[in-house]
Amino acid sequence: MDTQLILIQLINGLQLGVLLFLVAAGLTLVFGIMDFVNLAHGAFYMIGAYLCALLADQTGYFLLSLVLSLPLVFVIGLGVEKWLASRLYSLHHIDHVLATFGLILVFDTLTHILAGPDGEAILLPAYLNGAVSLGDIRLPVYRILIIAVGLTVAAGLAWGVNKTRAGMLLRAGAADRKMTSALGIDIDKLYRIIFATGAMLAGLAGALIAPISGANIAMGNEIIIIALVVVVIGGIGSIKGAFYGALFVGLIDTLGRAYMDDALKLVISPVAAESAAPALSAMTIYIVMAVVLAVRPNGLFPVSK
Repeated sequence: MDTQLILIQLINGLQLGVLLFLVAAGLTLVFGIMDFVNLAHGAFYMIGAYLCALLADQTGYFLLSLVLSLPLVFVIGLGVEKWLASRLYSLHHIDHVLATFGLILVFDTLTHILAGPDGEAILLPAYLNGAVSLGDIRLPVYRILIIAVGLTVAAGLAWGVNKTRAGMLLRAGAADRKMTSALGIDIDKLYRIIFATGAMLAGLAGALIAPISGANIAMGNEIIIIALVVVVIGGIGSIKGAFYGALFVGLIDTLGRAYMDDALKLVISPVAAESAAPALSAMTIYIVMAVVLAVRPNGLFPVSK
């Protein structure tokens, strides 16, 4: 096989993996620590993309717009937690599902009204739109940047959760909310920050992918399904699980779509392989999830309590 093509597919898989991690990290914290099922988490991914596109159009500087969009998504996350999510924590999960599904409709409708139905595009600056050469191999600069940002955030989260006082409080709140509150910790403030930080991470992922796929209303609804698969595979509440699960799913999904037809041609006719490959590649991550649940029902890296 062409080495250049294989490396590009690996980079695409890693890029998808780190983007999924950014979305799944916040989702797994909110679900695992706060026991809150937030189907609208993907809306923050969409909002981050649209805010970055709007700011880039106004300022003309993509990287500046990306940075500026993050605190805006954080503030939106604070508002959603304060005015909606915090009122639902004590209710049943089905109430969480119904309320956050309604929130998806609200965000989608507002985006349609404010930005229109056609989506937004972002033009990358020339220094991010090229490729770097490694001998005879050329690698896209911006996709490498996305991977670097995702890995940096993953390292920062791992350090923050395991080595800082805030991380200690987060783990304590996950283990026993009542005891943590009894020790004088403002658990409501802690939860609000966790929720908003998760929203900001999803917004970062949306802002990063916007120059490649554009910002569109459906993007949040598309990413949330695969992010939930990542959370289930990695283990609910586990940052480590979200990281490894996201990279695994990203690589499996990308390589499956690229090479499934070639693999099937080894055992069935080329015509049948071409017909079956798209459906099987789309099913692959769900098959993997089913296998993981059969072997390890709590995920690959469950949180011990």
